[in-house]
Amino acid sequence: MYMGGTPILILKEGTRRERGKEAQLSNINAAKAIADAVRSTLGPKGMDKMLVDSMGNVVITNDGVTILKEMDVEHPAAKMIVEVAESQDEECGDGTTSAVVLSGELLKRAEEMIGKLHTSTIATGYMLAARKAGEVLRERTINIDVEDEDILIQIASTAMTGKTVANHSKNLQKMAVDAVRSIAEKGKKGYQADVNNIKIVKKVGGKIDDSILVNGMVLDKERSHPDMPKEVEKASIALLDTAIEIKKTEAKASIGIKSPQQMKAFLDEEERAIKSMVESVEKSGATVVFCQKSIDDLAQHYMAKKGIYAIESVGKSDMEKLAKSTGGTVVTNLKDLTSKDLGKAGVVRERFVAGDRLTFVEDVTEGKAVTILLRGGTEHVVDELERALEDALKVVALAIEDGAVLPGGGATEIEMANAIRDYAETLTGREQIAAQAFAESLTVIPRTLATNAGMDGIDILMKLTAAHGKKNGKNMGINVETEEICDMVKAGVIEPFRVKNQAIQSATEAANMILRIDDVIASKGFGGGRGGGDFEDDDDY
Repeated sequence: MYMGGTPILILKEGTRRERGKEAQLSNINAAKAIADAVRSTLGPKGMDKMLVDSMGNVVITNDGVTILKEMDVEHPAAKMIVEVAESQDEECGDGTTSAVVLSGELLKRAEEMIGKLHTSTIATGYMLAARKAGEVLRERTINIDVEDEDILIQIASTAMTGKTVANHSKNLQKMAVDAVRSIAEKGKKGYQADVNNIKIVKKVGGKIDDSILVNGMVLDKERSHPDMPKEVEKASIALLDTAIEIKKTEAKASIGIKSPQQMKAFLDEEERAIKSMVESVEKSGATVVFCQKSIDDLAQHYMAKKGIYAIESVGKSDMEKLAKSTGGTVVTNLKDLTSKDLGKAGVVRERFVAGDRLTFVEDVTEGKAVTILLRGGTEHVVDELERALEDALKVVALAIEDGAVLPGGGATEIEMANAIRDYAETLTGREQIAAQAFAESLTVIPRTLATNAGMDGIDILMKLTAAHGKKNGKNMGINVETEEICDMVKAGVIEPFRVKNQAIQSATEAANMILRIDDVIASKGFGGGRGGGDFEDDDDY
């Protein structure tokens, strides 16, 4: 900045700055690059990405949010698109790639309008169109119930299509539905299904089809003592958040022992105290003990003699799940333990799985927490299996909670696009142009699905538009297996309402935020200019 010919320094030396259209285009190009990075992974025929970090660790996946998290993104606008995927994953578990691709397409259309329309006009048009899209989604929803098992399995199947493990997904789909239905709880406002109550344990070895759903908990722990029983039927389970050992004083203290008799008396008293603790457990009627803290070696010996199965150092989250699963209460003071605090299970046993000893708590009474044990030939397979299963669990939970689903395969996007085109004609200002662009942006989903399946995106889009113009054509979408246009509901390609709605809203908000940026000021050393590189040295700054 100059005043009277004398430069006035406002920003620190080395600060770089981009303004106006140049800044807008730089941000748009960065966001488009992120969208292009995941575009080829969309749909049942989407491809995988191999990501290698600086330590040489390899991740192979086609999960949009996983790809973006593993990428070392520097550009601030690109990071905003990554946040779209993260928020979509956190809220819905699925639809991350669709949200990112839609964000990129909205910005691409906006780039064509910059110069003709003010960016605030474009943002307003997009906002109005997104609001209309939400209305269309609500009008097109199909109501379902927790008892509609076939539809829930179709929802899980849609979420898992395109994943590496899709060929083995039938067993996994059923497991996902059974797991979510078992932990779903009915309240005053409908069902609530917290998927955090579903524990996933991964073990490399065996086949994917060896994966099982356990009605209870699986702990990656073995018995504390080899003489303890390997199996306890009709188990009464004590859940302890206190150590079974002699407590050490918090203050520094010393005990003077002057004779062997005093030493013996000291050790005898310690043994008596530990024996008393074990007797308290036995008196409560517990035959199995899960302890969040440590168990003294002598206490383990006494428990083994009394036929009590015990595990120490159980994680806090596992203790909470055990309480929900068995109906027990976590006790923090051993003196307070009574039979009323005990949980119940049909059997608790130790089993060998992939060379490790695991503890299975099965046939539980409450069943509000369950476990899925995943198997696979390699670590990469098991990791991708976990990602696919987590997506399926979350979308099934959403469908149960909302009781509303929509047809997939691009059918819903075409319906929204057609409705927004009609809506745009009712707008009197220049926002009409932006709303029309929003409608065209929605078609990127069916076009990309078709392209990734080896079909002609334009031809498919024309066929879809024609099909939706006919009576009873609102559910028509792309069947990438048969390469035909068909009814998605009948084909079993279904997605939860919230997945679609969240993707559109978050993509619109991110695109509008990026469009409104006309000035980028970066401190020295920041690598965030065009295409994610450094700002160019320019005398104009």
